[in-house]
This record gives sequence, structure tokens and C-alpha cells, in this order.
Amino acid sequence: MISEHLLVKAPSHSYPIIIGYQMDMAQQIIPYITGHQVLIVSNETVAPLYLDNLKAGLASKFAVFECILPDGEIYKTQESITKIYDVLMNNHCGRDITLVALGGGVIGDMTGFAAASFMRGVNFIQIPTTLLAQVDSSVGGKTGINHPKGKNMIGAFWQPRMVLADMATLTTLPKRELSAGMAEVIKYALIMDESFLTWLEKNMSALMTLDFELIAEAVKRCCQYKAQVVAEDEREAGRRALLNFGHTFGHVIETHEGYGSWLHGEAVAAGMMQAAQLSQRLGWLGIEDVQRIQSLLLAAKLPIVPPPIDPQVALDLMGHDKKVKKGQINLILLKALGDACVTDDFSPTLLESVLAPPLPSDILE
Repeated sequence: MISEHLLVKAPSHSYPIIIGYQMDMAQQIIPYITGHQVLIVSNETVAPLYLDNLKAGLASKFAVFECILPDGEIYKTQESITKIYDVLMNNHCGRDITLVALGGGVIGDMTGFAAASFMRGVNFIQIPTTLLAQVDSSVGGKTGINHPKGKNMIGAFWQPRMVLADMATLTTLPKRELSAGMAEVIKYALIMDESFLTWLEKNMSALMTLDFELIAEAVKRCCQYKAQVVAEDEREAGRRALLNFGHTFGHVIETHEGYGSWLHGEAVAAGMMQAAQLSQRLGWLGIEDVQRIQSLLLAAKLPIVPPPIDPQVALDLMGHDKKVKKGQINLILLKALGDACVTDDFSPTLLESVLAPPLPSDILE
């Protein structure tokens, strides 16, 4: 029986992460609902799978409303946020409303942003149904939407009241989405714990076939890592930036190719390879370290080569990254496996060499 309870001790407030298998979602979240009104936000893919049971479990105690949005990163926009506001306003929802995010990272980010901004902040709960959301985006309070010139550029820090991660939801997850989520799992190993990297190398085959005990262990470890970082740096003023390893490169891919063309985890995977290459060219990683990263990403069925993007176009898109300071691009790179840093100590020429689209056969050269 899978059952794990973790606690995120964020400066704003502490909250639990409950990890389990085939849980009664409604009964798990009821203690964390404020007031008598609940709005469940989901999308057209997830809602048919879980919404009716969740609503039925809440209906005897609360007035339950729903907002079903289109599925996909392309809909992570102000228009979708306005649809959430419309449901709240049309049903005369008050400040004691609880918003429930039922879906993946896109739904979680948007629901959190709506909760942060409606009446200047209301309660919300995360029920992540993708691996990526369970291990990363549902924890830590980052919320927001995309802008045509940059991913997640509009948003707020707003912590959930609790996070409920049911491993059973992964049985309905497409294989491509499972792989995308595994990119974030691998990220935690690369930036924080080489022993976890070794564990992933040993267990990746079983993880990809949904061994639920192992998946739950991976989710727990990632949530523990993130909880530790969020407790130290809730608003990404320092160490929390390390969690963006691969993301500056990856966001270039997502923005250039069009949101949703590459899944977030796919873009992060290719971005981690670029960051690893730059780390190796700086003399921090050995070629064997980069080979380990490549092999693990391939075992998770993730891309290791970005799409062809002109380096100058990529640099321009990087200029919109939230980690740019005083006009200087800051990147998260690896001093060693399990040891990341934020740095601007690299030459533009070296960065451009990594941004130049490589051939697959040249990826480690």
C-alpha cells in the first residue's frame, strides 16, 4: 500500500503533499477546503476521467462548480484565466472559495494564478494527474501563464493548501507524457543528488513500465528535494533558481517551436543536454558524465537534440528569461553530477557554440 505524507515548510505557510494509490480524492481534500464553495478547474482530457467522482464526493458538503478548459500548453493564456474568473463571478463566489486544480502542470499553473489573483488571493488545492506535475509544478507555488515572447512570464507565487498525488492517475497518462515527466525527475538527480541518479539508472526500465512502488519513491524523493529548496527560497531569490536546470534552453525551444509542439519535459530534456555540453566545455563535467546524462535521457525515451534554431534567435529569446540580470544571461550549469550552480561565467562564443544545432552524432563532441 503506497502512502506517503510530506510537509512543505514554505515561509508563507506549511502544507502537506499526500502520495498514494487509488485514493478517494474527495475525502482526502475535504479537510483543506475553506468555506462552502468549490470550483474544480480541469481540461477536456482529464475531466471525463476523474471529475464526476470528485464532484460526487464533495456535493453533500459544498456547492461545487466546474470550469473545463481546452487541453494543451497553447491554452495557457489570459483568455483561459478569464474563463475561470467568469465562472467565479457568475456563481457569486466569495473570498472563502477553494479552487481545485485537477490536471497536469498547465491546469495547475493556471488555477494557481487564478487563485492568487481572484479577490487578491483565495485558497487552492493541487490534484496533479501527470508525472511532471506530481514531481515538480504542483509543489512550490509557482503559478502563471505564457506570453508569446516567453514562457511563464506572467504569474505569481501562491502556495497551495495541499497537494494530492495519486499514482493511479498515471495509468491514463500517454507514454509521451510519462517520458516528459521523467525529464523533471532526472533533473533533480542531476542538480542535487548523484546517488539518486544511480538509482534512476538502475530502475528506469521499471519506472517506464509503471512500477507504482518505484514511481511513488521517485515522486517522494523529488518532492522532498523541492520542499527543501522552497523552504529556503520561496520566491526564487537564490537557490531555487537551480530547479530551472535545462529550462532556459528548453523555454527557447517551446517558445520558438510554438507552445505545445514540444512537451515541456521534452524541451527540458534537450535543454539539459545543452547545459551539460556547456558544463563540459567549461571543464566542469567529463565526457563520461555527459554520456551518463545522454544514456539516461534516452532510456526515458526523451529527445537529446534540440530543433534547429538560429543561435542569434535563441539568444534573443533567452534575453526574456526571468534569470537575466543587468542584461546578462544567467544559466544553471553543473559543476559535477549532483552539484549545480547559477553562473554567467561563460563566453558568448561558447554559449553560441552550444546553441548551434548539432548533428546527433556530434552531440558529445
